[in-house]
Amino acid sequence: MSDLKVSGKITSILDVEKGTSKAGKDWQKQNFVIDTGEKFNNIICFQVFGADKCEALTKYNKVGDVVNVSFNVSSREYNGKYYHNLDAWMIKLTDENVNWKLSEPQTFDENGVADLPF
Repeated sequence: MSDLKVSGKITSILDVEKGTSKAGKDWQKQNFVIDTGEKFNNIICFQVFGADKCEALTKYNKVGDVVNVSFNVSSREYNGKYYHNLDAWMIKLTDENVNWKLSEPQTFDENGVADLPF
């Protein structure tokens, strides 16, 4: 299977979920949701697994960011039913974030002078 990628705006970053495996190892995962802007099936929920990936998700991304997500699809069977995960392994900000930040309105002082950094 080739690399799967999708772009969209982060609409939600859910709380970290933690637990202990049958082998006694601690684990954590975190889900986040993007809106691709497509007409149909535009909402996609991904997960990251592991403490380092959960920390990176919230450190470098926020709701409203436009991102490219590279991910794997995994499925497993349990009691005759199949369950699927979309496991994000890379989340990159797109150039749209730069354009959005550059288009923020300028602030002006009481004399109508723009608050410029130079």
